[in-house]
Amino acid sequence: MKKEKRVMAISIGISCFALALVMSMQFKVVRETDITSIQSMRESELRSELSQWKSKYDEIDEKYQEVSGKISEYQSKKESDNENSSLLEKEQEQINLALGKDDVQGEGIVITLNNVDDVEPKINAEDLLVIVNQLKNAGAEAISINDERIINMSDVVNINLEEGEFFVKVNGQRKLAPYIIKAIGNQAYLEGAILGNGGRADDLQTIGHEVSIQKDRKVEITKYNGEITTKYIQ
Repeated sequence: MKKEKRVMAISIGISCFALALVMSMQFKVVRETDITSIQSMRESELRSELSQWKSKYDEIDEKYQEVSGKISEYQSKKESDNENSSLLEKEQEQINLALGKDDVQGEGIVITLNNVDDVEPKINAEDLLVIVNQLKNAGAEAISINDERIINMSDVVNINLEEGEFFVKVNGQRKLAPYIIKAIGNQAYLEGAILGNGGRADDLQTIGHEVSIQKDRKVEITKYNGEITTKYIQ
């Protein structure tokens, strides 16, 4: 910013100097050329003198126009740079949103799923993944499970224990019921996707598990905190 101000100040200074020089030349002509001297000059001498002054004036005017053009070019470039910077910022915001690298908030729903002791099968990773995909298909812009942001590379898996017991891992973190799924998007679409015909939340509720859905105008979803790595992309 300081550099831009310095360049602008120098350009304006040059323009002012050029104008001042032109005005001083005109004052000098008026001061040094009186009526008597003009009358005593031959017509050819007067024309020659005026031609010289005109050439000098044209030269100064040309420099002034050149400086004015540079100032306009600088201002135009500055506006273009600001516009490009704004576009880059917007693109970066879209990239961060797609990668889940920013905290976000907005209209959406909060789904709470909890196991009931005597109801089988228990809620597992497959149930959670189906609900996540149904929410995505309904236009969810951001999703989390127990405050773990879900991105394209997220893992939601069952970790089997002894005697048929298991727990769910989300983004490599152990998660236990109740499972709280947050989704930002159109509330009616999101709710309809998981509770309508074929909705997995509706299926879980039908077999006896606890399912509740809360609509919220300000659902808050935290950013993805893991590392985004690739194995095969070059």
